[in-house]
Amino acid sequence: MHIERTQHQVIATLLEPGKVVLLYGPRRCGKTTLLHRYLETVQVPYRYYDGDDLLVRQELGSQSIPRLVELVGDTHLVVIDEAQRIPEVGLNLKILVDNTSAMILATGSSSFDLAGHTSETLTGRKFVLRLFPLAQLELVAREDPLRTKANLPSRLIYGSYPEVVLAEDLVRRSRLLGELVGSYLYKDVLELEGVRHADKLVRLLQLLAFQVGATISTNELGTQLGLSKNTVERYLDLLERCFVLVSLGGFSRNPRKEISKSRKYYFWDCGIRNAVIGNFNPLERRDDLGCLWENYLVTERLKYLEYRELFARASFWRTYARQELDWVEERNGTIHGYEFKWNPKKGRPLRAWQTAYPEAGYTVVHPGNYLEFITGPTDATD
Repeated sequence: MHIERTQHQVIATLLEPGKVVLLYGPRRCGKTTLLHRYLETVQVPYRYYDGDDLLVRQELGSQSIPRLVELVGDTHLVVIDEAQRIPEVGLNLKILVDNTSAMILATGSSSFDLAGHTSETLTGRKFVLRLFPLAQLELVAREDPLRTKANLPSRLIYGSYPEVVLAEDLVRRSRLLGELVGSYLYKDVLELEGVRHADKLVRLLQLLAFQVGATISTNELGTQLGLSKNTVERYLDLLERCFVLVSLGGFSRNPRKEISKSRKYYFWDCGIRNAVIGNFNPLERRDDLGCLWENYLVTERLKYLEYRELFARASFWRTYARQELDWVEERNGTIHGYEFKWNPKKGRPLRAWQTAYPEAGYTVVHPGNYLEFITGPTDATD
């Protein structure tokens, strides 16, 4: 069964001569499937190259203008899958852009492989698209509201990687997630020069999995792992660039009362988070439901904002008096605070937020209204 990806329609609007469209995201999130689905709709001649092929890597990594021009020929579109495997990929893409009239579409498994290595060489010559595990925004087209409600526990436990969503058997879902964590999750990071502590990388993720929604101290993590603060910060940065983690900073207009320098870390996929700690228990047998709910809403909202091209600054709010909001969004000159509650009966209006920012909005997001937050307009500014 095919699930239409939001970025499918965006690709065609960005492709043009003199530009490279870079599509990147975590491994197994559906980039190659999306690529082939897009090529089924292409009406112009194209050439497809797979960066996993050794000969392709040698030819497209040649840095030879005549050879690269020859590989393009008179085709209108060049597609390069797994482009991060090609040596000096940024420079070779620049040669293609500057010396041919073909449109170029390239995919890669992580931002430091493509966007990072190409940021300088392709300045002014690229458009960047990110693809994540399936967003609820993409699933609503194939689910009626009752089915979406029934599937919510599965989203919190097993996440939204395409293979996992399409697997009907729960045992198969847990096995697929185990394979993702064991074979793919750390691959990009561990292939980098200077990352030598694979066991501590795994342990770092386990520690973070138990601290979802809490502010993180890199000093404390370093002490627990036997690593320096700088090494922990480097690993955290790499894990974000590999689409394993995403972080939020603190919102503050009053530094004396509000925390602004700390960060909170979330997993891009709840299933990956649960696989890291080996816990696929049903919701009624969990003591971390609040963490899962917060993680899910944060990442789904980030997907929604990106796919809808809504430019916003996202953060959390916390005071030294321990008053806090899970999500603060600044967009179009307005501020809106959101509190995430699995059980809305336990939520109370956060008067400290309303007192500090009387002009700001405030909403409690719970299972009865969450779809508006992650798939549709939440206020008049959408």
